[in-house]
Amino acid sequence: MGITSLIVGDTSGLSFGYYHKSCPNFESIVNQKVNQWVKQDPTLAPSLMRLHFHDCAVRGCDASILLNHTGSERSTAASKTLRGFNLIDDIKAALEKACPRTVSCADILTSAARDATVAAGGPFWMVPYGRRDGWVSIAAETRNVPMGYENMDQLIEFFQSRGLNILDLVVLSGKLFLERYCRLFLKIVVALIWRRPSDAGAHTIGRCTCGSIQERIYYYNGTNKPDPSVNPGYLNFLRRKCRWASEEIYLDASTPQTFDSVYYNNLQKKMGLLHTDQLLYSDVRTNPIVTAFVSEPFLFYQQFSVSMAKLGNIDVLTGNEGEVRTNCNRH
Repeated sequence: MGITSLIVGDTSGLSFGYYHKSCPNFESIVNQKVNQWVKQDPTLAPSLMRLHFHDCAVRGCDASILLNHTGSERSTAASKTLRGFNLIDDIKAALEKACPRTVSCADILTSAARDATVAAGGPFWMVPYGRRDGWVSIAAETRNVPMGYENMDQLIEFFQSRGLNILDLVVLSGKLFLERYCRLFLKIVVALIWRRPSDAGAHTIGRCTCGSIQERIYYYNGTNKPDPSVNPGYLNFLRRKCRWASEEIYLDASTPQTFDSVYYNNLQKKMGLLHTDQLLYSDVRTNPIVTAFVSEPFLFYQQFSVSMAKLGNIDVLTGNEGEVRTNCNRH
């Protein structure tokens, strides 16, 4: 397992030792709860990462996605498939017993997303703490979150407006946020898996409902023809697998059960499942990064942790800003 200890992104107001005195068992409690829940339901690992992204994508990493009231981010159609709220509530309840009114929901979600990544076979990175919880959560603002229909200019603009760059885009865009119909969500440019000795390979992460790609493989842009950028052999495979919109298909055609960079090899073969996937290879701004990940797979694994660390530091509230909720669902 690779360990990234770089301090990345703007961490002003945050500290790696923030809870050392006030709640010394904070990370241990989060880790224990995440492993407990993910062991029972491995699909929660990618769900937590997706929940973290949706939080940070709107108003920064302030746990606004957790607020549960009419007109909140959580109430929208775009958030309908988000999961992991009950796990966050369980962690919060345990922390309120151990350290009342001390640990923010924003820090809990950021730490839980990191531990979920590790539980799924991904890399570890250090997380600085001290985030405060926001008071505001507005449903209309979820419209800003990319959903898989954007062009490359729009994606780059979205990432840059949040302090992320094109490298982060290539690393994080492979299902961390782009597809509302990917129920089990995360491929994060690769497929992750949780393996148990009794049923290794039975629980996979990184599948989409076929409804998300039927337009691409049957009537692309209203032409009654498939997207010409799809590999013909892969197209035939997709059509066999996706006769019905409710069926599911892996995001990675080659190694769906392995944390690796083969996703990028597939893009070179025109085997990206979504149109936005294939754009990463066809666009001149992102193609060199895809090519680098193909030739040096470890670069992806290393950069993934760096990009996720940057994600968790977006527009955080610190000091006297915001609050520390005692219940993550309301303030």
